[in-house]
Amino acid sequence: MGWFSFLFLIFLNCLLLLSHADDQKPSSNSPIVSSSPSAYRPPDSYLLDCGSSTETKLDDGRTFKSDPQSSSYLSTGEDIKASVDSISSSAFSNSTPSSMQDLYKTARIFTSESTYTFFISKPGKHWVRLYFLPVHHPQYDLKSAVFTVHTGKFVLLHDFSVPDDKKAVFKEYIVNATEPFSLIFKPKKDSRAFINAIEVVSIPDELLSDSASSIPQGNFVNGMSNYAIEVAYRLNMGGPTLSPKNDTLSRTWVPDTPYNVFPQGAQVVTGSDIKYRPGQGMTRLIAPDLVYATAERMTTESYAQTMAPNFNLTWVMNVDASFSYLIRMHFCDIVSKSLNNLYFNVYINGFMGVSGLDLSTKTGVLAGAYYIDFVLNATTITNGSIMVQVGPTSDSGLPNAILNGLEVMKLSNKADSLDGLFAADGSFKGGYGKMKILAYSGLGMASLAMLLLGVVLVRWHKRPHDWQRRNSFSSWLLPFPSSDSSFLSSKMFGSKKSKSGYSSFYSNQGLGKFFTFNELQSATQNFDENAVIGVGGFGKVYIGTLEDGTKVAIKRGNQGSEQGINEFQTEIQMLSKLRHRHLVSLIGFCDENSEMILVYEFMTNGPLRDHLYGANKPTLSWKQRLDICIGAARGLHYLHTGAAQGIIHRDVKTTNILLDENFVAKVADFGLSKAAAMEQGHVSTAVKGSFGYLDPEYFRRQQLTEKSDVYSFGVVLFEVLCARAVICPNLPREQVSLAEWAMQWHRKGMIQNIVDPKIAGSINGESLKKFAEAAEKCLGEYGVDRPSMGDVLWNLEYSLQLQEASSQIDQPEDKSKLILLEEAQASDNDPKASPAVLASASDDSEITIAGSELHFPPMGNIQGR
Repeated sequence: MGWFSFLFLIFLNCLLLLSHADDQKPSSNSPIVSSSPSAYRPPDSYLLDCGSSTETKLDDGRTFKSDPQSSSYLSTGEDIKASVDSISSSAFSNSTPSSMQDLYKTARIFTSESTYTFFISKPGKHWVRLYFLPVHHPQYDLKSAVFTVHTGKFVLLHDFSVPDDKKAVFKEYIVNATEPFSLIFKPKKDSRAFINAIEVVSIPDELLSDSASSIPQGNFVNGMSNYAIEVAYRLNMGGPTLSPKNDTLSRTWVPDTPYNVFPQGAQVVTGSDIKYRPGQGMTRLIAPDLVYATAERMTTESYAQTMAPNFNLTWVMNVDASFSYLIRMHFCDIVSKSLNNLYFNVYINGFMGVSGLDLSTKTGVLAGAYYIDFVLNATTITNGSIMVQVGPTSDSGLPNAILNGLEVMKLSNKADSLDGLFAADGSFKGGYGKMKILAYSGLGMASLAMLLLGVVLVRWHKRPHDWQRRNSFSSWLLPFPSSDSSFLSSKMFGSKKSKSGYSSFYSNQGLGKFFTFNELQSATQNFDENAVIGVGGFGKVYIGTLEDGTKVAIKRGNQGSEQGINEFQTEIQMLSKLRHRHLVSLIGFCDENSEMILVYEFMTNGPLRDHLYGANKPTLSWKQRLDICIGAARGLHYLHTGAAQGIIHRDVKTTNILLDENFVAKVADFGLSKAAAMEQGHVSTAVKGSFGYLDPEYFRRQQLTEKSDVYSFGVVLFEVLCARAVICPNLPREQVSLAEWAMQWHRKGMIQNIVDPKIAGSINGESLKKFAEAAEKCLGEYGVDRPSMGDVLWNLEYSLQLQEASSQIDQPEDKSKLILLEEAQASDNDPKASPAVLASASDDSEITIAGSELHFPPMGNIQGR
């Protein structure tokens, strides 16, 4: 080739590059309208198929390097390769493209700490995507592998494992990568680590802002670049799954359907001709066209307008409540015909995020893409879930609101970790430093000395004239008696007392024993993570042993949580007034050094849910399940009718029904409970509870009644019968919600088809019929159509009698029981007959508290009240 031809080719290439650059720099003064995806060429792009001898090409155009091609990135003492020929499709979610499944067929195994090191040409935010599936290896069982993954600064995974070889795990992070950038795999002692595939890819600058609105304060959180981020959810509202083939940044977006808690009020809409404002940082790299081209909007059908005119579109997602989250909401007005016709409110976990959001003022055009970032503080996350809502303003005329896309991303904590409180160097960052401990100890001792001195001086001035003859120095040194029954509620928070000698004073107030923080530290071996037996929205629950050998459950609240303070106070005030065989007893509490700790009786057999599914425990028989349901119903019936003022639990679920050593059921966790308003018949309050158990009428009207507990208990009954989770997002749509699925089968008269197969053959048909009838009535659409807890209790006892009678057919007759059964059956067929005979079989049908008696009233068939 001659010099002229060579120079001519260079000239043409320069023209093409200039033309491409012009295409990538649109004017900021006018919206961009195009349906083709914008190209993005990351400065750094490392795609590794670990353990593979050949490179792997995906249908989205990406190519993952083989082990020989990427060996220079890895430094390790020893590593082993593992591979399989095929993997069952059941190991992957519906959102996993078939081409990406090839990345899970091979793996690298590390028996010692190993490091991947990457050259970073442009420091800044990068994707880090990790693929895990414990493929078979003849020597190493990867299902038992436990290891940590960190970058030298940020901990991505701590003591991580994948115990199921039929469940692929995909982790997606955003980290600030500098040169050089390392990924370190550190096996736990006597264990190993493994990885199937790795991505380290640059992120465009405009994708993440350095600030976001704070929830609930409404201020701005700056310095977002200092956090590591883990993508928890990425939802495409109203649209299908979008694979990396549909997204320039190789992201996956999944449908919002499993997380939409009120689908009856939502309507899918579609649009086109999406517009962007690159000059305002709004490009297709934020989210693809296909996200903004679909949305969920408030339905305009008559049902929503007449039955629930004030509802919100609501999505609920389970999260780790000990972390803060970055929440990105995507909007695009594809429903309006003209500007300034759509404005609505945005809520996160019940807090106002934006009031009167008008997309027209934000974009200046219809179908203009727009997003908002929020940071939700960990202290505002209750029940381990995030609730995102959009709904009409009070003056918006025809109610309407939309949402096109949603991203929920976990933010690293004070340990620079996304998984626990251990830092990259292995140190634990969850406790107080030595200086803080000394400072608090000194302050506590000084405060105590001043308090005791004050008490002595006051008592000395008020000493009786004949105190010397009484020979009772301690009698006037003791604390003053108090007639203020609400002393704790007004004084407890911020208390710095540290001597258990005060426990008798608190006990006199009827609020249980006061424990010092040191006592509970000793009982739990300094709150050892190995002693954790549960985690909830309030905090972690530890098993502990007191000095006298008594085993207790110790619930330690998250520090600094205003919501935690409310739950702490509510729990003490409620349980101090309640004593019942089927309610968990509060032994005492600790309110010292800003700690909020509750001490309960220890329930040996733990939550009911663990005995139904997921924990590999022995199967409960049908009779055991009936006994447990009856016990829980008695506890709830007592709450509603036996206390001086009726109490609504508000969080009835199988994890809040605990079992003692004899499998006696006790209702627990009263942090969300409310005293019933007898005059109005309901309590107007913000919606709180657990997804899947929530009363839809309470959700729509925000009016809490005792029938809200009845609805939740109905879900519990079906959960006990079917032994499956109340929400299963991975199942077909009609099976996602247990309540809806079970109701469908019950209406068909085929409830036996969904009974737990482990007990299906042992259930008497009449017993099953009565049990399912009780559950079905509990799930009535409106509270007035649901039975009282007393009615539910009666029917459950009847179901038990039917089961016991059927099991004694071949045994010697017990005529007294047969007479009871005949009378019960007669009462079931004759509304005028009294079923009190069944109530007499109860071992707990009469409870005495504070001088008053509670009787289970005779009841007939289930009916609404």
